[in-house]
Amino acid sequence: MKPEIRFTYVVGEDYRPVFVNGAHGGISPRGEMVINFYHERPPLPETITHELSPDGTIGREVEPEAASTANTMVRSVDVGIIMTYDNVRNFHLWLGERLKEMEAMEKARAAFVADMHKGGGGTTH
Repeated sequence: MKPEIRFTYVVGEDYRPVFVNGAHGGISPRGEMVINFYHERPPLPETITHELSPDGTIGREVEPEAASTANTMVRSVDVGIIMTYDNVRNFHLWLGERLKEMEAMEKARAAFVADMHKGGGGTTH
């Protein structure tokens, strides 16, 4: 039997998954990989003005968003990571394996959808 080691995951109280749709980073002066993950979204207006209806409810918006925000996107950076060369290599291998799993799932999903469109029917309840 080969020697084994078991890792126990302890999840901190402040743990929270963060959705990202992009990353920016590079190599630090010490040779570590720095990756800052971000989420893109349109900017929020500073204020919005609405009419008030006679009964006191909020009516239509009367001052639309400023034109300057029309061609602007915000990149909110909530988390960044710093990894050594060895950790980057290991993460790359791990991520590659997860990508293969996702590709297999996507291929199976696409085949299922194609079968449904051909009249395969799929599962009924």
